[in-house]
Amino acid sequence: MPAATELLYSARDVGLRYKGAGGSNVEALRHVDLDLKAGEFVSIIGPSGCGKTTLLKMFSGLITPSSGRFQFKGEALKEPPEGIGMAFQDPLLLPWRNVIDNVLLPIEVLRRPRRDYVDKALDLLRIVGLSGFEKKSAWQLSGGMRQRVNLCRALIADPVVLLLDEPFGALDAFTREDLWIVLQELHGRTGSSIVLITHQLSEAVFLSDRVLVLSKRPGHVVHEERIDIPKPRMPDTPLTPQFVQHVGNIRHRIER
Repeated sequence: MPAATELLYSARDVGLRYKGAGGSNVEALRHVDLDLKAGEFVSIIGPSGCGKTTLLKMFSGLITPSSGRFQFKGEALKEPPEGIGMAFQDPLLLPWRNVIDNVLLPIEVLRRPRRDYVDKALDLLRIVGLSGFEKKSAWQLSGGMRQRVNLCRALIADPVVLLLDEPFGALDAFTREDLWIVLQELHGRTGSSIVLITHQLSEAVFLSDRVLVLSKRPGHVVHEERIDIPKPRMPDTPLTPQFVQHVGNIRHRIER
């Protein structure tokens, strides 16, 4: 596991403009400053349209800033780097492949020896509670089960950073809270840094070491909430006064 003080990402005075409909100039981000250290779990939250997903794409290297400095491991990030895993709200599993073949898909894409990762795929499926489902087809799974497979697939290639764009947004409240526990355990086991985009304040507080609040567009960081609740966090942690206080602090900083 990387040293906890190792700086992976650094953004200084980052801005992003792009051409919108009709050729209009849209400013999505302005004066963004942030850091992400190895092994951290950071959530980004803010009003709709504030640039959360745009910022996540910048973390992935899919887009580059119009101004400022955005670095990954001390170098300007101009293209997707190695060691990035991603998971989205739609798991996008291939319906003609079974569970373990979906998990191992990134290994095939990277042209690594499949046999070297079968045991890891089985271990990840065990951690997320899907032992015995390895040969099931994707269409036979519930929404929550598909998202568990999605997380395993994102982690199979040992990513340094896992980027999550509202992965639990389409799930019911009970399934979503079950997956908080699953993701917390995966983070503890793998040591990957995680950046989560979410609209759920409780989700952000439960999972994160820090929560960053973005302003309305053009988005910039207006508040950082350090979550000092010990890990692992339990299903009843959201009922504690400390948890409620963190949620309230964040809620008050989100612009309406």
